[in-house]
Amino acid sequence: MIILNGGSSSGKTGIVRCLQDVLPEPWLAFGVDSFVDALPAKLQASDAGLDIAADGTVNVGAEFRALEAAWTEGIVAMARAGARIVVDDVFLGGAASQRRWQEALGQVGEVGVLWVGVRCDSAVAAGRETARGDRIRGMAAQQADAVHEGVVYDLEVDTTNTESLVCAHTIAAKVR
Repeated sequence: MIILNGGSSSGKTGIVRCLQDVLPEPWLAFGVDSFVDALPAKLQASDAGLDIAADGTVNVGAEFRALEAAWTEGIVAMARAGARIVVDDVFLGGAASQRRWQEALGQVGEVGVLWVGVRCDSAVAAGRETARGDRIRGMAAQQADAVHEGVVYDLEVDTTNTESLVCAHTIAAKVR
C-alpha cells in the first residue's frame, strides 16, 4: 500500500493518477473524497457524520468514524488479498489518524506500507481550492499543516512548485 496524506487541494489526487500511470503494476486507488461521496445524504452536514463549517473547519461525528473504520478495514482486506492499493487521505487528526490506519493494518510486515506526506504551501493550496470551486474556502489553509502534525512519513513531496508527475516518479522510485 501507498498512503498519501495531505490537506485539501494539496495535489494528492493528481499524484495518485500519475502513480497509476508510472508504476509498472496495476494499483487500485481509493480516496477519502470517494468515501465522503458515498455517505448517505443525512450524514453530510450532520453532527453525527461530516460537518464542514462556513470557515472550512471540518468536524466528524461518531457515525462518520464508524463508517470510516469499516472503509479502512475493507481497503486493508483488499491489500491482504494481494491488491496493490494507493490511498489518498486527509489526516484531520494528524498522528491519531495515522494510528487508525496502523491499527487496521495490524502486524508489522503483514501489509507493506509506504507513508507519503503531500505538502503544499497554504496560499498555493488556497488558490487551487478557489479554482476548483467545489470546496469551502478556508479548508485548504486550515489543513495545510495540521494534517501533518505528529505523522511519521517514509517520504514527503511538496507540490507547491513541483508537478504531480514528478512527485509520482519520486514515490515510484521508493516503491521499487
